[in-house]
Amino acid sequence: MLLLVLVLVFLACFLVFRFATADGDFTLLAKGSVKREEVEDKVVWITGASRGIGEALAKQFASLGAKLILSARQESELERVKSELRGKHVPDGVKILPLDLTSGDESLREAVRQAESFFSPAGIDYMVHNAAYERPKTAVLDATSEALLATFNVNVFGTIALTRHLAPFMLKRGRGHFVVVSSAAGKNPSPGQAIYSASKYAVNGYFHTLRSELCQRGIKVTVVCPGPIDTSKSTGDASSLGQSPHTERRVLADRCAELIIVAATHGLKEAWISYQPVLLVMYLSQYFPTIGFWLMDKIGRKRVEAAEQKSSTYAWDLLFGKGKKRA
Repeated sequence: MLLLVLVLVFLACFLVFRFATADGDFTLLAKGSVKREEVEDKVVWITGASRGIGEALAKQFASLGAKLILSARQESELERVKSELRGKHVPDGVKILPLDLTSGDESLREAVRQAESFFSPAGIDYMVHNAAYERPKTAVLDATSEALLATFNVNVFGTIALTRHLAPFMLKRGRGHFVVVSSAAGKNPSPGQAIYSASKYAVNGYFHTLRSELCQRGIKVTVVCPGPIDTSKSTGDASSLGQSPHTERRVLADRCAELIIVAATHGLKEAWISYQPVLLVMYLSQYFPTIGFWLMDKIGRKRVEAAEQKSSTYAWDLLFGKGKKRA
């Protein structure tokens, strides 16, 4: 009996430690590594591929043997990413397609036609919706109509339009996978980011519904919700090691990209990527919403004030104080 108790205590301590140090939800982390066979020789179209998570995704998909279509607004940056891939991978396996998600329906329709023609007759296997627009954090009543339109035009309207034009090609082939890089702000209240949060809630709702309607016709959807991500390229500062000078841990972009591909290749419907305390809040909001909403109400005003003071908006300090002002 004593042995059983000790085993249970050890198991409980292990799970607590594992959760405290996790950088993703338990289902995602339990999947282990990427399934290369799901990616090799497949055609992957990535928006927002010129920097940050998108650039990291491009490099990791390429290393797995995928054929790439890279999109973003700045063609010069896309060429830079392509040049960094050259030498390790066949240049013909990487195509550049400059794209502005606010350019209008007909322009996006033509972009889809062009993307589909790059590796004909294979067509696009994975559509990775990574492009996003976010303005600096601001109080909810200070958000302008301009900010609302700018955010929704990219995060919602442009993304949905691209999907509407691409989905029929996938349906005709009987296969296709949308990988949506959403946000933790699409799962939880996000004080200081009301419009951005609203756009991500909208995206989550659209793509989960799309999957429910089309999954029996060969269409897969993986919605990934990252928390704070470190997209810096420097190697000497604290943030590049996943730890900010303000006790704010950020998942590195390379690690985020790896976990996104793990989620996609294992066919997960949704995945969360973040360190604590964001991961804890996501679990609470999902499984204990009353507690989760109470917690966000408790820190809401402090988080907006922290953003105004350029302090950490993701640290534990928000539960116990206002945090320290950045030097």
